[in-house]
Amino acid sequence: MSAQSILSVRGVSRSFRGLKAVNEVSFEVPRGSICSLIGPNGAGKSTFFNLVTGYFAPDSGTITFEGRDITGFSPVQVAHLGVARAFQIAKPFPGMSVTENVRIGALFGRAGPRDVDAVTTQALELAGLAALHDREARELTVGQLRRLEVARALAARPSLLLADEPCAGLNPTETAEMVTILRRIRDAGATIVLVEHDMPAVMQISDTVLVLEAGSLIAQGKPEEIARDPRVIAAYLGTDE
Repeated sequence: MSAQSILSVRGVSRSFRGLKAVNEVSFEVPRGSICSLIGPNGAGKSTFFNLVTGYFAPDSGTITFEGRDITGFSPVQVAHLGVARAFQIAKPFPGMSVTENVRIGALFGRAGPRDVDAVTTQALELAGLAALHDREARELTVGQLRRLEVARALAARPSLLLADEPCAGLNPTETAEMVTILRRIRDAGATIVLVEHDMPAVMQISDTVLVLEAGSLIAQGKPEEIARDPRVIAAYLGTDE
């Protein structure tokens, strides 16, 4: 694992009833970067997130975070080390305020002492929710719920944030706001790995793009390189024919 990498995946595979959901995948995520994982539905993107966060254990291969082998760790162990996940479908406590929802995240996550109030305030500010701090979660729009999900993950104080389709269902204005928020989070010190289908957002925000097809990593590189790769065009981006 390179000293500049926060996450290293080596030869990771996972099968379900004979179906290879992730097949011998290897890559590294540079510290302080925004890395996007793209691919068609069923490519293995969500399975990969589940492997990193400990919801599934790989059948083979190793996952290293901050120089430590976390292969097979439980979700709680992974969270204590500083990995948090923002899920695609936000499920807040609807009758609680935005602040109360985020505060719950601040009570968990990375091990060590913290000022819960300060952590909560910072997460709200980074996610652009400070003005909505006293609003009940049930009153939020789809775009605001996406930001709340990100804020709850941030409150866990991660050094690595896994964001699952944060732009899904957003209009262009909300997508632009989410791109700004993700950059702000990166600039505040977190490394980000995205699963995202919004290709303009991916190309705009990513330092590195990884492409999965049928569980295998078929391409990786800078956004402009990925956009020109014929394998990616055929497998995911589509052709003009």
